[in-house]
Formats: sequence, C-alpha cells, structure tokens
Amino acid sequence: MTVRTAAVARRPRIGLVAGGLGAYWPQFPDLLPRLRRSADRVTARMREFDADVVDVGFISDAREGAEAAERLRAADCDLIVGFLTTYMTATMLVPVAQRSGAPVLLINLQPAPAMDHASFDTGQWLAYCGACPLPEMANAFERVGVPFRSVSGHLEDERAWERIGRWIRAAGVRSVLRHGRHGLMGHLYPGMYDVSTDLTMVPGHLGGHVEVVEFDDLRVRVEQVKDGELTAKLDETREAFSLADSVIEDDLRWAARVSVGLDRLVADFDLDSLAYYHRGLDGEIHERLGAGMILGSSLLTARGVPACGEYELRTSLAMLITGRLGAGGSFTELQALDFTAGVVEMGHDGPGHLAISERKPLLRGLGVYHGKRGWGVSVEFDVRHGPVTLVGLGQSRDGRYRLVAAEGEVVPGPHLKIGNTTSRVDFGCDPGEWTDAWSASGVGHHWALATGRLLPELRALGALTGLDLVEVSV
Repeated sequence: MTVRTAAVARRPRIGLVAGGLGAYWPQFPDLLPRLRRSADRVTARMREFDADVVDVGFISDAREGAEAAERLRAADCDLIVGFLTTYMTATMLVPVAQRSGAPVLLINLQPAPAMDHASFDTGQWLAYCGACPLPEMANAFERVGVPFRSVSGHLEDERAWERIGRWIRAAGVRSVLRHGRHGLMGHLYPGMYDVSTDLTMVPGHLGGHVEVVEFDDLRVRVEQVKDGELTAKLDETREAFSLADSVIEDDLRWAARVSVGLDRLVADFDLDSLAYYHRGLDGEIHERLGAGMILGSSLLTARGVPACGEYELRTSLAMLITGRLGAGGSFTELQALDFTAGVVEMGHDGPGHLAISERKPLLRGLGVYHGKRGWGVSVEFDVRHGPVTLVGLGQSRDGRYRLVAAEGEVVPGPHLKIGNTTSRVDFGCDPGEWTDAWSASGVGHHWALATGRLLPELRALGALTGLDLVEVSV
C-alpha cells in the first residue's frame, strides 16, 4: 500500500504574469523583445521550484491586466508572482491582486547588476526600470486593501531567487493547510487545558478540514491485517531501527500490526496529519491500540504524514508546517535543564521524525509508559546535530492562532535511555531564562523540533496566512 504524503500530493500552484507599459513599444522597438527574453528567463527559473507554474504571459495595458486577472482567478493559485520588467501602471496589476483570491508577490529583476551608463540610451535604461513602479504598486495596494510584498534584484541574483523561493515554499505550506485533511482520533488527555482545541478554529484560521475518527476505525483495520502485510512491516521496522534487547517480540509484532492499520486508516480517510490519544483500561483492545501507536506514527511522520500523541492537533499541524518546509519536525516537549552544560533537554516518549535522527533510531521496549496506560515499544533518538528551529502553534485568549518559534543548536552530550526522543538544545543563553521566555510565549505543551534555521520561511508563512509570529530569544 502506498501512503500519500502531503509534500508529494500537493505542490503549490504559482501564477505568473509579466508586464510593462505598452506606450513604450512603438517608441523603442527593441525594448519589448528584450523584456520578453527577461520574462522567459523568469519563467524558466520559476519552473525549477517544486511548484506548478501557471504562466499567463506578458501584459501591456489595463485591459490585458484584467484578462490576466480572470485567467489567474480561474487557475486557483496559491501565490501570484507579478514580474515588473519596466515601468507599468498600477491599473495593470490591481485587478490581478483584487480578483485572484491569492497573495501576490511582485518581483523586480533587472537584466544585470548594473547598467552600462556610458553606452545606454533611453530604451536600454527602461529595461532596468522595474524598480520605478514599486512604490506606486505599494501605495495602490494599500489603498485597495491588498497586502504588498516584493523582491528586488537582478535576473541571476541568487539572493533574490532565494527570497523568491522562500515565498514559494511558504505558499506550498499555505496550500497544504488550506486543502489538508487532519485526523483527530480518541480523546483529550485528561486535564490538558492547553491541548484542547476548538475544531472550527482550524479551518477558520488555516483552512482545511478536521476529520474526527474513532479508535474503532483503527481497530477494524488492525483486525484485517494479513500475514504478508505484517511481515513486510516487520522488515521495514528492522531496516529503519536498531532494536534494544528490551524489545519483546510479541510487542514488536503488535506495534507492526497497528502500523499497518494506521497506514490503511491514513489512506482511507485521505489524511495529511493525525493526532491521537486513548487511555483505555486493564489491557483491553483500545488501551492496546493506544499503546501500540508509536512505531507506526513515527514511520508515518518520516513519510510526510505527521502523527503525534496526546491529542495534540495543533502540534501535528506545526509538524506538517515544518515537514513541508523540508525540515522534518519531531513531536517535542520540555524534559529537563542542564545548567552545567548550558542546554535545554527536550523530546517526547513517543513518535519521532526518523528522517532527522542523528543516527539510526532505536526501538526500546517499555513495560510502562509514564503517565499513560499500556506497554510496548517506544522510539529513542537524538535530532541531527546542528541548527534547529522549534515551531509551535499557540492560541491566544481571543481564540487566534499564532506561530511561536525559536532557533537553537542541537549539541552532543549524555542522554537518558528510557525510550524518549531526547535532544540537547543550546540557545546561547541561560537555560532557565530561555525556558521562562519560551513558556511565556503561549506556545503550549508541545511543538515541532525541526532541522535548520526556519525563521525567514516562517515570517513569509505568517505574512501569507495572517498568523502572527512570536520569535522567542533571550
């Protein structure tokens, strides 16, 4: 069975329109062909991104701008890029911005880093004049109520293309959130007020759909697992993990069986993420299912369908965000502070993102899960050493969602051997002071621990989604 992943299934759709002022064409016959060559180069570079590009061509006046706006509206784009090849009036792009229903990014990429001032005439200068209309566009967008954003550079300016790519990646995350299907299975961990989520707020703030599923939906699929499927899952598990001596074969086989059922559940409900918890009692089937989730959830997360425990819907969404940014994202909470080494220890007794482990993950057998019922196998690893970003999805008193993030570095050091996904994170300051600042951000109990430095991407995502971004530092 093939499990669809969000990253593969939903590439962002990027609309592209280039333009310049048609009054110039009869005055400077060589100008339009040159600008079209620049537009072709932009199209080629845009197609190098992990996105579907809808190119509606070159516009020269307000009428053509209105026609382009209708074509882009019909294309249902996640982001529209307007290439200002030279001066153009706001009337040419305001309809695009107003009618498309998508965020708009304006780019001003002149042909080269600088003009040859000694030899250029007016027509050649105008090919470098894309900056001229930017203030006009910003003013007009402000007055018609359209957010303004732009990137300026030159055609082969890799810094500019990295900034453009940042907006495209953010549009990809926005697309997954707008169209995503997020599974919520079981019930709230008793007493966790911060985890409690109003399901209407997910589509209200992010779009998408929350699919409420039952542990019985998993139970019937686990009951249907065939011997061949179980064997294949056990082979996959032994390839992905090292097994500690504490792993009991019956517990491993049960976790693998639940994993196959989870694969089928995700496929049948077409889920992009999953959050779950069930307490259970006295070893009955639902308790055993809840205790057997960690292996399958970790394998799903590594394949792009984040799954996390304790009914943490907002954290599964944070993991989806970081995963779609190519940074992984492991289910994480605070564990302890090491004031001697100056680090914060964080992780979880449960699902981890195997693709960002520093070394081959370990499966450890546990006779008890602290604070939870049941027993079985748990995942133990350390997130890849180097720069990391913590990303959580908080909620304020007025119900608004906010992104909360902090950058640090995972460093080597001692770890407990208790089946936790523990990482030692250095934030360059006193661990206690950082912990106080992080806790005061409104982040909640859990978050995603992702690789790399993501604050620039998160700023772009906040701008496209309307989510405030709280950047925590000391």
